[in-house]
Amino acid sequence: MSVLQPHALVEYKSHPARITEVADKIVIALPDGRTKKVREKDIRILHPGPVSDLVTLSVGPPDATDAWELLQGEQTTLADLAELICGTYSPVSAWQIWQLLRDGRYFSGDPDAIRVHPSEQVAEIDAARAQKQQAALAWQALLEHIQAAQLTTADRQQLTEVERVALGTTARSRILSACKVPNTPVDAHQFLVRCGYWPAYENPWPRRHAIVPEQIELAVPTLTAEPRLDLTHLPAWAIDDVGNADPDDAISLENDYLWVHIADAAALVEPDSPLDLAARERASTLYLPEQVHWMLPPTLIQQLGMGLAEYSPALSVGCRLAGEQLCDIRIEPSRVQVQRITYEAVDQRLQEPEFAALAELTRAYRNRRAANQAIQLDLPEVTIRLDGDQVQIRPGDKTPSRDLVADAMIMAGEAVALYAQQHDIAIPYAMQPAPDTLEQPQTLAGKYAYRRCLKPSRTLLEPEPHAGLGLSSYTRCTSPLRRYADLVVHQQLRAHLRNQSLRTRADIKDAILVLDETNSRNRRAERQTNLHWKLVYLQQQPDWQGEAVIVALDERKTTLLLPSLALETRIRRQHHHQPDDTLRVRIQSVDLARQDVTLRVI
Repeated sequence: MSVLQPHALVEYKSHPARITEVADKIVIALPDGRTKKVREKDIRILHPGPVSDLVTLSVGPPDATDAWELLQGEQTTLADLAELICGTYSPVSAWQIWQLLRDGRYFSGDPDAIRVHPSEQVAEIDAARAQKQQAALAWQALLEHIQAAQLTTADRQQLTEVERVALGTTARSRILSACKVPNTPVDAHQFLVRCGYWPAYENPWPRRHAIVPEQIELAVPTLTAEPRLDLTHLPAWAIDDVGNADPDDAISLENDYLWVHIADAAALVEPDSPLDLAARERASTLYLPEQVHWMLPPTLIQQLGMGLAEYSPALSVGCRLAGEQLCDIRIEPSRVQVQRITYEAVDQRLQEPEFAALAELTRAYRNRRAANQAIQLDLPEVTIRLDGDQVQIRPGDKTPSRDLVADAMIMAGEAVALYAQQHDIAIPYAMQPAPDTLEQPQTLAGKYAYRRCLKPSRTLLEPEPHAGLGLSSYTRCTSPLRRYADLVVHQQLRAHLRNQSLRTRADIKDAILVLDETNSRNRRAERQTNLHWKLVYLQQQPDWQGEAVIVALDERKTTLLLPSLALETRIRRQHHHQPDDTLRVRIQSVDLARQDVTLRVI
C-alpha cells in the first residue's frame, strides 16, 4: 500500500478523509470541510490519490458475489479486489471495496491482506445477521405492544426485567431506558401497570422485602402418645376473630387459678429439624389482606390448633394472682377440650359467672400493671379484607373481651419468664426501655406524639423490665404456631420438662440476631402492604369523605390521622391549624406506586 503523502485517500473513524499535509502530525480534510491533526495509527491508507472531492465517494459497496466465488481459497489486496470488481483501482473504487470489507460478509482483513471467507463462514454470518434482524423486529414489536398495552406471552417474559427494577432487585432495564422511563422502582411500577403487565392494584411490597408465597413442602410428623395432664374437665375457650385459622391459645379458670393452654408446637417441631429451620427462616406468620404466609405448614396447625379437634394437645401455663405477685406457677403438657368462640360472642356473655370471673381476674392484673406505669395508647386500628378486588375496611373495636384475652396472654408470658428464671432455662426475653417521661396522654395528638417517643422493644437473653407492659420480666410464649421466638421458648420448656438437653445460650443468641432482622423485614412488608390496600380502598371510593384529626405540626406541613382508616398523611399547614382539631376531608388524588394520598379540606 502507498506511503503517506498529500492527497492520499484514508479512512478516519469510519469516514473517508484526504491527507493535506504530512509533518510531525498528519493533517487530514474531512467531508464536511473541517481539517484535523491525527497520528498515523489513527488512519488507514486506502489509495495514493489524488482525491479532490470526498463527497463523490458516498456510493454503496458493489455486488461482490461473483468475485467471492472466484477467489475461494485465496488471499488478495484492496487494489486487486477493486480491479476485479470495479474494473479499476481509483479513490472511488477503493472506498467502495473498503466498505465491502467493513461489511464483513465475504471479506475481512487489511488493505494489503484481504481474507476471502469460505462458504461455511458466510453461511454463519448470514444466519447471525438474520437472527439479529429478527431480534430487532421483535424488539420493535415489543415496544409497539407496550405502547398499545397489548402484551403477548413473549412480551411478558421480556418484561420480567422491568419487574425486577420495580421490586428493587436490579437497578436498570433496557426496556425502561428505551421507553425513556427512569429506572426507579416507582417509575417501573407505574410503567408495568400502564402497559398491562401488572394489574392496577398490584401489591409489590412483600416481594420487595423478599417475601415470596411459597408453600412449606415438608413432611409433618404425627403426634405421638405421651403423658399429659388431663384438663378436659375444665371449660376452655379459644377466643378469636371470625375466620381465624390458627388458634394457638385458650383460657380456663379453675376457681381463682388461671390456665392458659397453648398449642404444643414443640411436640412436633424439634430444634434444628427441617420444620424448625423453615420456621426460623420465616420468623413469623405474615397475615396480609391478600394472602397468609405461614410460618409452619397448615397441616401441622390442624393437628395442634386449639379446638380444631375434639381434644387438643397443649402446653398449659397455670398461675394465681396474689396481690402484686404471680404465684403457684405450673407448666404442664396437657390435654384439653376447647370450645372456639368469637370476641363478639364473649362480649355478649360477660355477665355469665364463668366469663365474669375471667374478666375480674384479668382486670385486677391489668390494674396491677397500670400501677407499675404500663403504657396504654389506644390509637385507631382497622381490619382490612379483600373480597375479590374490592377492599373492605372495618375499624378495630377495643372491646372488653379483647382486653380480657390480651391480659391473660401477658399474664402467661410473665409466668413463663419467672419460671424460666427460677429454673435457669435460657429463653428469649422481651424488654422495652422506659421512656424519658412517663405519661398517659388522653388526646389523639398526645398519644401520637408519645408513641413516637417510645423506645423500641428488644429481645434479650437476660430478663429486663418491659416498660410498655409494666413488668419486671416478660417473654412472648402464647403464639408458637406463628412466632418463632415463642416456639423457641416452648422447645426449651419441653426439653426442661423431659429432662433433656436444652439449647445453649449461644444458640439462642444466634437465633435472636436472625429473628430481629427477619421480623423487622416482615413488619415493614406488613405495614406497607396495609397502606397499599388502604390507598386502593380510597381509589375505589372516589367520592370518599371523612374526618381527619391533626396530630402533629411542623413548619410547613400538618400531619393528619384518619381514624376510620388508621391512615396517616400530610397536608400544607395553615396558620389556624391546632393539634386535635378535626377537619372534614375528601380525596384529591391517590398514587399507589408512591404510596401517597392527597386530601382536600372541605
